[in-house]
Amino acid sequence: MPDPLMYQQDYFVVLETNQPEQFLSVSELLEKLAHILQTLDTEDLPPDLRGLENVEAQAQYLVDTCCELDVEPGQYLQWYAVRLEK
Repeated sequence: MPDPLMYQQDYFVVLETNQPEQFLSVSELLEKLAHILQTLDTEDLPPDLRGLENVEAQAQYLVDTCCELDVEPGQYLQWYAVRLEK
């Protein structure tokens, strides 16, 4: 049986076009995704996001199922779960 620790997603490394990598908590990543989703046109969203009721649900769906969002042509946002040691 896998260790549940393997599936914890408390922190993410976030990669953006022309930006240094950032380490964000899950709440910070959700906030960042929600902000970006608010700036995008509905037609530019992937089809599976269009049916969700609000940007918070869309952001949570992205964190749960994806690791990349094309923001605009030539620009991207990627996130990967990491485990930080104290």
